[in-house]
Formats: sequence, C-alpha cells, structure tokens
Amino acid sequence: MSRPMSAEEPPYPPESYAWYVVGVLVVALVFSFIDRQILSLLVQPIRQDLGVNDTQISLLQGFAFAIFYTFMGIPIGRLVDSGSRRTIIAVGIVFWSLSTVACGMVSSYSGLLMARVGVAVGEAALSPAAYSLITDYFRKEKVGTAIGVYGSGMYLGSGLALIIGGFVVQAAVGWGAVEIPVVGLIHGWQLVFFAVGLPGILVGALVYTIREPIRRGTRMVQGADGASRVEKVPPAEVVGYLVRNRRAFLSHNFGYALLALIAYGAGAWVPTFFIRTFGWTPAEIGFRFGMSILIFASLGAVFGGWFGDYLKRRGLPEGKLLVGVLAACIQFPMAFAYPLVNDPMVMLALTALPNFLVGMSFGAAPGGVQELAPNQMRGQASALYLFIANIIGLGLGPTAVAAITDYVFQDVQMLRWSLMIVPVVLLPVAIAVMLSGRGAYRRTLEEAAQWAAKRAEAEALAAAKGG
Repeated sequence: MSRPMSAEEPPYPPESYAWYVVGVLVVALVFSFIDRQILSLLVQPIRQDLGVNDTQISLLQGFAFAIFYTFMGIPIGRLVDSGSRRTIIAVGIVFWSLSTVACGMVSSYSGLLMARVGVAVGEAALSPAAYSLITDYFRKEKVGTAIGVYGSGMYLGSGLALIIGGFVVQAAVGWGAVEIPVVGLIHGWQLVFFAVGLPGILVGALVYTIREPIRRGTRMVQGADGASRVEKVPPAEVVGYLVRNRRAFLSHNFGYALLALIAYGAGAWVPTFFIRTFGWTPAEIGFRFGMSILIFASLGAVFGGWFGDYLKRRGLPEGKLLVGVLAACIQFPMAFAYPLVNDPMVMLALTALPNFLVGMSFGAAPGGVQELAPNQMRGQASALYLFIANIIGLGLGPTAVAAITDYVFQDVQMLRWSLMIVPVVLLPVAIAVMLSGRGAYRRTLEEAAQWAAKRAEAEALAAAKGG
C-alpha cells in the first residue's frame, strides 16, 4: 500500500551547480557525436576495403543507426520518467563507447553494421535523460537557454570529430595494416574507432559526479518498504495526452525532423564532396569544415535556446517553434548558393551561416518538447521527438543525398547537385508544417499547465488527509 508524500517542493539548487551539470552533459554529448560523426571521414577507405557503395555507407551513417536509436528511445524514455537518469546516462555512455571500439574489430560490412547498431542503442539513453535532468535543475524561464547550451555539445562533438579525426584518419590510414594485441591485424581506419571509443568510458564515470535533482511537478509515493518513488503515469494516460495534443506535437516534431534531414544529409556528405571534387585530404576538410561546425553551429545552438526563451518572454508562447521557422526561412536562399560554388574556400565560407542556422534550430527544439509535456511525461515525449526527428532526419538525410547521387545522376561527381536539391525541396515544407501548428502549440501549453496544477492540487489534498 502506498501513500502520497508531502506536496511541499524544495528550492532550486544553486545555479552554479546546475551549470556544472550542464557542463558534464555537454561533455557526454560531445563524445556521443564524435563517435557518430567520425564515420563521415572514413568513407573512402571503408568503400575500398569492404567494397561498398555510397548508399551502403549512408545506411551506416543514417537509417540503420537511426532505426535502433529511435526505437530504443521509447522504452528508455519511460525509464527516464521514473528511474535514475544519472545511471541511465552512464550505462548508455559505456555501452556506446564499447560498441565504437567494436567497430574497429570487425572485418565485414555486416559486422560493422551490427557494431553501429550497438552505438545507436547506447546513445539513445543520453538526450531524453539529459533534457529531463536540465528541466528539473533550472527555473522555467531559463530551461530553453540551458538546453541550448547542452545542444551545443552535438556541434562541438561533430566539429571535434572532423578536426581531430581528420588528422587521426590521415595518419592511421597511411599506416596501412596494424597488429593489435588480442585483436590481430586491422586496417588503419579501424584503429580510428579505438582512438575515439575508449576515452568515452571515462565519461561514463564522470556522470556519477552529478546528483539526481528533485523531480518538480510530480507526485511522490511512499511504498510499504518506506522508500519514496515517483508515481508513474499510466501509459494510457500518456498516450491520451499525446493524442489530444497531437497537432502541436506533430507540427513541432515533423517540422524539426525535416530540418534534421537536411542537416544530417549535408553533414554526412560535405566532407566527401570536398575530398572528391577539390582533392582535399581528410585532414584538410576535417579541420576547416570542423571549425565551421564547432564555432558557428555551437553558437547557433546557444543562441537558439536563448532566443526561444526571449520570444516567450516577449509574448510569443510558441517562440521555440518560431525559432525553427525563422532559421528555415533564412536558410532557403543559402541552399542554392554554397553547393554550386566552384571555389572551395568560398564554398567553405558559405557553410558558416547554414551551420549557425542548423544549430539555432536544434538549440530551441528540445526545449519546446519540455514545455509541451508535463514533468512525468517528458522523458516519453522527448523519446517521441527524438524518434521522429532521427528516423526522418538521421535515417533519411544521408541516404536521400546518396540515393540522388547513385540512382538519379548515377555519377559520384554530381554530389553537389544532390546537396542542393534536398534542402531546396524540403525547407518550404518544413516551414509550412511548423506554421500550421502555432495555435495548437499555445493550447497545449495551457493544457500542460492545467494538468500539472490538477496533480499538485490532488497531492496537496491527499497530504492534508494523511496529516
């Protein structure tokens, strides 16, 4: 028999400690994206050694990764809403790091595919838990900014993967086959996976330096054993809430998913484009494009999180949705420009603004999910957002570009046109989808507040009766 605990809510922790937590989570996200992004620099040696085409490579980068990342996110999201978020993150980090190392131990395409699935499963644990932690550490008016800072980790990781990875790839691939104790003889590109995977295990230990915060707006119950637990919301109630508010969630999630498709497509193939078209080495494109992502996309993520909060304070409750609309509108003319430039340095310079706008979009998007869903549903709502954004964005983005190159143009040197066609077609669709949900977004914010107020009232009454 369980009974409600007191409804009294403790104060927020010191802001300095809350930002420390964000810093640790940023480090985790950096390593997540290093492990994910490094493959974009290994396309040529993997093609050569395993005898695969661009579409098969794109499955490693996109769909095969995304399908497991997204489906595993659903049960993990439910665990996040009641379990130890710190432990969920730590276990996920160790699992994906070991799976990255496993990528360096395989000798076939199928083996590499299975190891990438392991990376995806581990990484599925991070963001739903991180969003939930951050939301409980910061006051509502700063949650978007804090999530935007956390989101910068994906671009710091992607940039570092290209910068450091470019030099590591060039050196390792140049070594040819290398003898590793226990493992045996491996190619240079396989050694790269050891270099980026093993340090991640230490990050899993770092996560245990942060504390679980109090879950705010939740109902705590005390079991017969005296232990307090978060009361779980029945799955039917979660589904009912999401169905009632489907217009808001779908316009937000599908709109940002289309922007993710464009971003992942470019991120996967721009390095290969420079190598094929301009004859740059992995180290050259890795450092230069990596710096563009690291600087501009990271700044964009922080700005996007802050700007969503700013728009809300200025009387636009759906501000985090409008950040994506604004970014897509500015990005549209750039989609025609940078892929068709014949000067590599000019083209590289033109990627700065799209990188900033991509970061801006995904600095704001997760904060929107956190405010649309009550606390006890946020892990599951985040998992749903990541499911849609990644199954469409990560799953289809790299493959959309590759398929146009392989099957429409049937010429690997036409990659620049594939990089242009995808955003030109999809950006107007993304804008229309997000704008269609503005009114529904506002109504869902109101329902989320009412739902939390009713739960708090019920808890207060139960506590009074128990007293």
